Amino acid sequence: MLVIQELLIKRLFFCSVMMFMSMNVVAGNIYHQFPDEVHPDDKYVFYSHGFIVEGTNERPKHKVWGVYDFPAVKAALKDDSYHLLAYHRPAKTNPNIYAKQLAQEVNTLIEQGVAPENITILGFSRGGAISIATSNALASDKVKTIILAGCAGAIAKNPEIHVYGKVYSIYETSDQVGSCQYVIDRSKDVVSFEELAISTGKSHGAFYRPIAEWVEPVKKWIKSQ
Repeated sequence: MLVIQELLIKRLFFCSVMMFMSMNVVAGNIYHQFPDEVHPDDKYVFYSHGFIVEGTNERPKHKVWGVYDFPAVKAALKDDSYHLLAYHRPAKTNPNIYAKQLAQEVNTLIEQGVAPENITILGFSRGGAISIATSNALASDKVKTIILAGCAGAIAKNPEIHVYGKVYSIYETSDQVGSCQYVIDRSKDVVSFEELAISTGKSHGAFYRPIAEWVEPVKKWIKSQ
């Protein structure tokens, strides 16, 4: 009898381990294009890089701010609690068209069973502007948005572009691109807004590489929602 009980316990333990391993295999992937298979119970994060990375070079160098290390940023943003979709945009990408394409992909996830609350749009600089435009195209109060030094340029010049739902903003105090508060003030369907000012002295280049000052708050906010 004891032998049978021990075998049953071992079998249950083995099944639990296999289930845990299976869950880990599914979670935490980095996708460079829309995934062939969608997992409805998982979380998804779209990361859009800055303008300088558009083209064929994943590690372009700015004359003042240094190398934008896109591969390192992706690796740092990776997490077992969500899938990261981080595409390398081609040169001369139209940001408005691209934002609509991202919105279509978000809607595809939702159509395939992913809860909108489990989707986050994240972007830096032009990628932040694209994230705001994507939120505007979706007009969803459930899909979340994170903006990294992205409230300038086209966003400032186009007051009809609004952001929706829960919004988190991070900007660098030594950068010309500052707070997103003015975008929030004109957006009537914001559910909540949090903003963090970091002071690294690196200006816009603070987001060129995965430093703890912005990576850790971003991941913490994603996982806390």
